[in-house]
Amino acid sequence: MTKVFIGGSRRLSCLSAAVRRRIDSIVGKRFTVLIGDANGADKAVQQYLAGQGYQNVIVFCMADNCRNNIGGWPTRNIPAAKGTHGFAYYATKDRAMADHASHGLMLWDGDSKGTLNSIINLVRQRKPAVVYFAPTKTFQTIRSAGDITELFSKCDRASVQRLERELAIPGALYDLALFP
Repeated sequence: MTKVFIGGSRRLSCLSAAVRRRIDSIVGKRFTVLIGDANGADKAVQQYLAGQGYQNVIVFCMADNCRNNIGGWPTRNIPAAKGTHGFAYYATKDRAMADHASHGLMLWDGDSKGTLNSIINLVRQRKPAVVYFAPTKTFQTIRSAGDITELFSKCDRASVQRLERELAIPGALYDLALFP
């Protein structure tokens, strides 16, 4: 059964017509949607799916605290290691969604390290991620380290440098390149 992890940047709270068409395709094929509970892209996708009455959705939340579950869908509560907080805390949930998914649809603003981390997690597991790159309003399928490098070429240099530093991207890309 196909399970699509849909996620994205908190800054992206409106879905473009092109993104809605992609989601409509997922719904039309009756794929299971795995979605997080954050504000921004997660909440916007939840609102869209709820508006369509789509029920084949699982919302991933941390511990027993689900911030958004607009459609009242089943939840998967992910425990965090003791003392985990901030980015590492929520990255645990995102990693679980990548583990359970067969594909990804990521809505990325070119700056969110959480969304980029999810893209890398999917590629590490040899799962394709279709990325909607909001600054250019284009889609790109990411399957390899080379695809991530190509995506970076569209980004602001300062953002790329910050993301490389905060997510240890050069090492991550090297690891991905070993497993094409």
